[in-house]
Amino acid sequence: MSHEQAGSISFFQRYLTVWVFLCMVAGVLIGYTMPAVPAFLDTLQVMGISIPIAVLIWVMIYPMMMSVDFKQIQAIGREPKGLFVTWAANWLIKPFTMYAISYFFLYVVFGAWIPADLAQGYLAGAVLLGAAPCTAMVFVWSALAKGNPGYTVVQVATNDLIVLIAFVPIVKFLLGVSQVVVPYGVLFMSVFLFVVIPLAGGIATRVFVVKEKGLDYFEQTFIHKFDTVTTWGLLLTLVIIFSSQALVILSNPIHILLIAVPLTLQAFFIFFIAYGACRLLKLPFDIAAPAGFIGASNFFELSVAVAIALFGVTSPAALATTVGVLTEVPIMLTLVRIAMVTK
Repeated sequence: MSHEQAGSISFFQRYLTVWVFLCMVAGVLIGYTMPAVPAFLDTLQVMGISIPIAVLIWVMIYPMMMSVDFKQIQAIGREPKGLFVTWAANWLIKPFTMYAISYFFLYVVFGAWIPADLAQGYLAGAVLLGAAPCTAMVFVWSALAKGNPGYTVVQVATNDLIVLIAFVPIVKFLLGVSQVVVPYGVLFMSVFLFVVIPLAGGIATRVFVVKEKGLDYFEQTFIHKFDTVTTWGLLLTLVIIFSSQALVILSNPIHILLIAVPLTLQAFFIFFIAYGACRLLKLPFDIAAPAGFIGASNFFELSVAVAIALFGVTSPAALATTVGVLTEVPIMLTLVRIAMVTK
């Protein structure tokens, strides 16, 4: 890697929090002063999934997918504990602690500021987030923390299979909603777009480059050409998300902050459970960190889509899931930093 590349990487990583904040502010300013821009971007959708954000997610996770080696995946059978921790944290703990923590803050701690009917809607949105652990963005957080690419793919893929089975029963149980309408098209499209396509493309690229130039060239030179790509994709994604939610942020600043409190505490709580369990089990850091990231982040495409389908686009539940989108990146960047410090 050249000195210029190394300097660029450290420059971005050292001040990444600053860039994130500036992009959030820029997004809100764009959305407020030029509403036609996010309005146009919102029209670029396929089955409820934003095409611009999908492209940027590909940009972010493609370098990690190129690092996937089938030998790593074959070796997972000899070290399945990381998968067990991921499954237990995501499905036996997270949905129920999300409900408990959100209920406590929305109804008790913030009861004087949030009317009961709004608290009920916000709680519903929090539950939808809690029952949908992350898919695509986990690859970004894992890449930033130098996680095991092959193991992360399997963790995410098996998690997606469980979503198909467990999401509806958990939401019905916690919310008492008898008719949970799950847009399975959004679910399957997200998995296809954010796991299948980039994984296939990454593996094909790896095979081609290794065949043409050799493994040493691929690992020491080629893969490092993409070192700053993930960061650029992340920052541009933030601008788009915050521009599309500018009016929501500016019209509900206090409630957004109040909703963010239990969501933030839940993210840290579930991360330390999964990450801590992996470390107690003596699992390698590159397995432990992604296990914590999956539960701490959310499958917000699915959560937002279900909230809108169940309660409407202007509902408190939809607002709560939107807050989940807004808080995702700052929280996860903090957790990545914590993971790296405790490595």
